[in-house]
Amino acid sequence: MAGSASREFQDQLVDFLPRMRTWALALTRNASAADDLVQEVALKTLMASESFIPGTNFSAWTHRIMVNQFISNIRGQREYNDLDQMPEIALPAVQQDQTDLRELDLAFQRLPKDQQEALRSIALEERSYEEVSDSTGCAVGTLKSRVHRARVQLRSEMSGEARAAA
Repeated sequence: MAGSASREFQDQLVDFLPRMRTWALALTRNASAADDLVQEVALKTLMASESFIPGTNFSAWTHRIMVNQFISNIRGQREYNDLDQMPEIALPAVQQDQTDLRELDLAFQRLPKDQQEALRSIALEERSYEEVSDSTGCAVGTLKSRVHRARVQLRSEMSGEARAAA
């Protein structure tokens, strides 16, 4: 139950609410629906607090709860509406998502290994520059430079600038 969530967990969740609202807006494309989704997810997150393993990625765990709740909400609406009455949901086509992910993966694989490792640690694993620096022996400034160059290269390739220049 929500009362069993530790104060630390509750504080972490409260600090995370703005990020959750951003995700919810991206999913729903509607401020009111986004607020409802955040409220549902916050409640579910509190209720599931005992299943969260401290030290793991809170962001990914919470995001998964939100996506699952969003899908459940859509399925629930579908059960009660005719096809003509289905609310319009602004989500990109699944095929486009898969194509974009494949392109991103290929672009990521073309990055130099040091940039891949730095970007993975900082952006995907959400580790701090200091933590990565301590574990790899690489200077913080060097890590920041690698992450920046990796992001610029990925952005360029995903926007088509790299192909146009080639």
